[in-house]
Amino acid sequence: MPGLPRPDAILFDWDNTLVDTWPCIIRAMNATLDAMGHDPWTEEEAQRRIARSLREAFPDLFGERWQEAAQIFYRTFGEVHLEMLRPLPGTAEMLAAFRDAGVMLGVVSNKTGRYLRAEADHLGWTPHFHRLIGAGDAPRDKPAVDVVHLALAESGIEPGRHSVWFVGDMAVDMQCARDSGCRRVLLRPMAAAEDEFEGCAPEVHLTSAHGLLQLFRDETVPNAAD
Repeated sequence: MPGLPRPDAILFDWDNTLVDTWPCIIRAMNATLDAMGHDPWTEEEAQRRIARSLREAFPDLFGERWQEAAQIFYRTFGEVHLEMLRPLPGTAEMLAAFRDAGVMLGVVSNKTGRYLRAEADHLGWTPHFHRLIGAGDAPRDKPAVDVVHLALAESGIEPGRHSVWFVGDMAVDMQCARDSGCRRVLLRPMAAAEDEFEGCAPEVHLTSAHGLLQLFRDETVPNAAD
């Protein structure tokens, strides 16, 4: 495959790469902000500010009360996350096609691991994946490379020695891909903002699950979004 070798494995981000979870995340975040005496975030602000795992982001946001804030967030999120969970268009078909083609699949997410795996079970997607790694499963969360190593453990596949695509929708995903030796694939409808991916620009930008699957099938690399 010119410029992007055919993958031995593909690691996916979860939220807003495979599933639409922004409404649920924003609801839980704003309930937490309100309870802690902060102004709520707009959708645009939430999408700009939410990237790190909770255990890394909340101490900066809430200081010494971050664990209290975490309990509020988890309680609100846990009440609605399965009910509000929606696969992004074409994702189920794409995952099945990759699995049928013999590509090893995994998930590397900054969503808490137990919620991630509950959502995969709810959708019936767990059998597609070698491992589903969420926040708290490794010593450090994305963008640290620990999560990639854990996701690929016992697979016999190593970035650098094998072709591993890392597919995500945010800079934290591209940074993790760069640092772990994976190929950087951006998957989202939005164009990149100026300096958003400084030092870790995606090698390919696709706008849909269909586009990613077509890239794999065509063995070509587009110069722009599909």
